Amino acid sequence: MTHFRIGEAASLLGVSDDTLRRWVADGILTLGHDASGRQVVDGSELAARAKAMATEASDVGDVRRSARNRFTGLVTHLEIDGLMAQVELQCGPHRVITLMSSEAAREMKLEVGSKAVAVVKATMVILETERDAAQ
Repeated sequence: MTHFRIGEAASLLGVSDDTLRRWVADGILTLGHDASGRQVVDGSELAARAKAMATEASDVGDVRRSARNRFTGLVTHLEIDGLMAQVELQCGPHRVITLMSSEAAREMKLEVGSKAVAVVKATMVILETERDAAQ
């Protein structure tokens, strides 16, 4: 069984330790104990919460999209140069950088501090996991 300590579980969900503890107190998540007696959250329960949070965040009204990867964040850097613009978003713990036309950036009235949603549609995704210490 995969389990995560409170700090790591909170980080994976993009919330504070206090928020995770509040969810435990409210019955949204449950705590168990690992072999050392430390408080942990079951990985499958954490995954279900992450999925529920993503569903809540993706509710955008009457718009339908084929892309499921949506990252809401704040513009942290904007560089408009000639025909192209580079836009950097901070979406929770994720940094997303995109290139677009300068015209589009201006029409969207993007500026540092603006809220924006990066919608990603890709045909290939590479996953990485940490190696076990025994490997």
